[in-house]
Amino acid sequence: MAHKRGMSSVNLLSNIAVSGFLLLMSACKVQLQQMDSSWSVTAMVGEDVVLPCLLEPPKDASQMTVEWGRLDLEPRFVFVSLDGQAYPADQNEAYKGRSSMFPDKLKNGDISLKLSDVRHSDNGRFRCYIPNEEKEYFVDLVVGSVSSPDISIAGLDLSNSGVMLDCSSAGWYPEPDVFWLDGEGNIMSAGPAEKVRGPDGLYRVSSRVTVEKRHNNNVTCRVQQKDINQTRETHIHVQDGSFVPPSDCSVSISFSVILGLTLLLGAATFIWLRRQTKISIKKLKDKVNEEQQQLMAEEKQNLTQKKSKLEEELKNRNEDQRSIDQQIEAFMTMSEELEEQRKQLTGQREEAEKIIEVNERKLKAVDDEVGNQVRNTVEKKAQGYLKLKELITESNDRLYKMKAAHQHVELMTEKLMGRTCEEVDKLKKRKQEIENHLEEKQKQLKKIDTDVISLLRKK
Repeated sequence: MAHKRGMSSVNLLSNIAVSGFLLLMSACKVQLQQMDSSWSVTAMVGEDVVLPCLLEPPKDASQMTVEWGRLDLEPRFVFVSLDGQAYPADQNEAYKGRSSMFPDKLKNGDISLKLSDVRHSDNGRFRCYIPNEEKEYFVDLVVGSVSSPDISIAGLDLSNSGVMLDCSSAGWYPEPDVFWLDGEGNIMSAGPAEKVRGPDGLYRVSSRVTVEKRHNNNVTCRVQQKDINQTRETHIHVQDGSFVPPSDCSVSISFSVILGLTLLLGAATFIWLRRQTKISIKKLKDKVNEEQQQLMAEEKQNLTQKKSKLEEELKNRNEDQRSIDQQIEAFMTMSEELEEQRKQLTGQREEAEKIIEVNERKLKAVDDEVGNQVRNTVEKKAQGYLKLKELITESNDRLYKMKAAHQHVELMTEKLMGRTCEEVDKLKKRKQEIENHLEEKQKQLKKIDTDVISLLRKK
């Protein structure tokens, strides 16, 4: 038997399982009492019932694992006894609190199951099973239900000068039989009974019989179910006046008079009912119109409130859209200014590069000229060249630094322009979402106006 065990009780259950296994292995083999395979137990709805299961020969079952279950259920376990204690894991919800065993009888090998407050859903085959022995025993439980039949006069049978009686009874299980009995207790001839099983699984039976006038007009309708040994019956005494009298002239005249009076009474009743019906219909129409006017007024109020809410939301969305337009315009202006600044920086950088190039050519020319001078050249002229070289070198250093600074500013400007463009794109997307939302709200507002106009037209 497979059980789902909680992590907090793994060790405890393992010890219990090992102890139970050792005790079972040390015990002799146990067999279930052999009984007729057609054995069944019957009970009525709401009763308590015991499903028998006895060990033969009698053996102490207080340390055994015993499973009671139904193979047609999921989970299948009705009740599990583990070392004489109830084990609720995997127990079917339908049997929690309704199933139990008899702890004081386990020592005598009585492992019967008690079911309380039985229901129609308990109908089925139960299995008593000892896992260690791999022995099983089945008990069929039949849960019955009954109800008293009702008899009514269905009409007159003119061909036999008799009275037709109807008998019906609902809420039976298993399927019952219907009989008609006369005053002496003899079974009467009747047509085949109608038996219908409802969605709840219970049977409804009905039967009809024609009763002719006799010295004893007592009739009994009996409904019985042999499997659960249940019988319900109802008696009726058919009055002499209920039968069709013999046909003769005087009777025909009386019948004609009665028929005429009946027709007159029926006509008067029809006229009165028709008038009452007209009055009732008028009242009903007035009430319906009043309720309809009230509903229309409530609906109009709801539509007005919804329209006001939509208009307020549209107003807020329009303000958001204007704010986004302003931000987009500011970012675009900033982007244009940055682009202009970038152009200026680029021009300055290019001009610095040209100056550096000219200075380097001059510096090279100075170096060449100084290198070609003879030793006896005037020292002052050489010093002048050296001073000029120093100035050009310093100028180049400043220009290189200026060029590097311009390049850094250009790079930062381009990054700033990139972020500006990204923000503009985000704002444009947000603006498009707002425009779509506004369009949807405009459609809803237009629909509300149409609904209001329709309500006004209905009035």
